[in-house]
Amino acid sequence: MSAPSVLYDNKRLVTEFYELAINQRKPAEAARKYIELSYRQHNPEVADGPDGFVQFISEMQKKHPQLRVVISKALADDDLVALHVHLTREPNDPGLAIAELFRLKNGKLIEHWDVVQPVPEKTASGNSMF
Repeated sequence: MSAPSVLYDNKRLVTEFYELAINQRKPAEAARKYIELSYRQHNPEVADGPDGFVQFISEMQKKHPQLRVVISKALADDDLVALHVHLTREPNDPGLAIAELFRLKNGKLIEHWDVVQPVPEKTASGNSMF
């Protein structure tokens, strides 16, 4: 089990990476700073490596210039960090609920998985997805 300071550092690193790449619209800088060259991607629409990440995010930002993310939760366990994210493509977009999972090694992202679900206008429970 990792020490609490390592878990905190891992969460901070992943949230800084995510903010820089998405909200600050600097995916290439985020990739250079945070992604290992051997980065494995499990999203079927994204190629392995930093270049695959940069290409995917750049195209998404080009298509949706007002794209924003809000990180609702960040959890760390050993070498894994999970983010619960609300992504919107434009101001009135209900958006997407995303569960992101990153594996880290030596302060770099080495692997990524995600699960994406549209945010409905209303839920059966009345509870928000966030």
